[in-house]
Parts: sequence; structure tokens; C-alpha cells
Amino acid sequence: MKDTDFINNWLKENLSEERYFHTLGTADCAKELAQKFKLNLDKAYIAGLLHDCAKCFSNEKLLEIIKSHLQVEECEMLNYKTLHAPVSAYIAENEFGVTDREILSAIRWHTLGKLDMTDFEKIVFLADKIEPNTRDKEYSDKIRTLLDEGNGLNKALLKCYKETIKSLVKRDLKICLLTIEIYNKLQDIVQN
Repeated sequence: MKDTDFINNWLKENLSEERYFHTLGTADCAKELAQKFKLNLDKAYIAGLLHDCAKCFSNEKLLEIIKSHLQVEECEMLNYKTLHAPVSAYIAENEFGVTDREILSAIRWHTLGKLDMTDFEKIVFLADKIEPNTRDKEYSDKIRTLLDEGNGLNKALLKCYKETIKSLVKRDLKICLLTIEIYNKLQDIVQN
């Protein structure tokens, strides 16, 4: 795998300044959450660092990579804002030499999530939503409070899904059925 200096230089060249600042915040936050939940700090940092590496690619380039190299569910194609996640995992593996399946999966699923996410996937997902550099502090503080409770990872995820669904409805956007399935499953987990 390429070292973090190489990765940082590549990210500076290929991301907007704000996206790079978000990426650094996500990497730090993922590492912080990994420590809190006794997961691998180095892996969390790398996953956070690379989670949005394809975010500033054009939609045409994202679609080209998806069609040529990846298998993506139809529901993932409903919103162009989520296309970068599978492509970022592809770039992490092919550009930076990441072979760790846990890192690649966390990058792959950091936008939509998936059913039965591992704790590692959950912390990267959450770090993307609550990092302090570019995310709303009031929202992040609510999520962080939930993380301190029993079953905190699932409670925090459920809160994120609630807010995502509200936002999609408010903006009159389609909702991937996977999002609804994850929300329903988290409701069951949190309420039992």
C-alpha cells in the first residue's frame, strides 16, 4: 500500500480544498471512533482518508468506471451523490494498493451503508457524517451523545438514517430501498 504522504499528495491534487479538509476530518474522526470502540486505529485512519477519493470525479468518469469495472446495484444509481463510494473503494485498491477487505468495504459502503454493517464499517460511516471540519456541530453533537449510550453505534446510525430520509423527502429525491431496509432493521435492533 502507498504511504500516507503519497495518498495526501494525490488527494490534494484530486479533491477540492473543502473536500480535502473534510477528508482529513473524517480520517481523524474515524481514528477517534476506532479508539473509542476498540478497533484498529491505523485502518480506520486510512479508510477515512480514502473514503471520498473519487468524490470530485465527474459523473461521466464515475459512471465509466462503474460500467467498466464494478457491479453496482440499480438502487445505488438513483442519486449521483453516492456514485463516488464504490469508485473510491476501486481507486483505493487499484491506485493506492489497499488490499484490506475491511477498509475497502468501509469505503464502499460509507454513503448508503448496508445491512449488517460491521462496527468498523459503522465508525467510518459515522465519521463521514460527524467530522468536525465541515459538518454541522449541532448535528454532530447529537450523534456523539448517542455514541456514549449503550448500543450507541446503532443508535447513532439510526439517527443518521432518520435525518437522511427526512432530507431526501424534503428535497423530493428518490430513496433507495436499501436505505429503508437498513432503517427498519436498525429500528428493530435499537428498540429490542
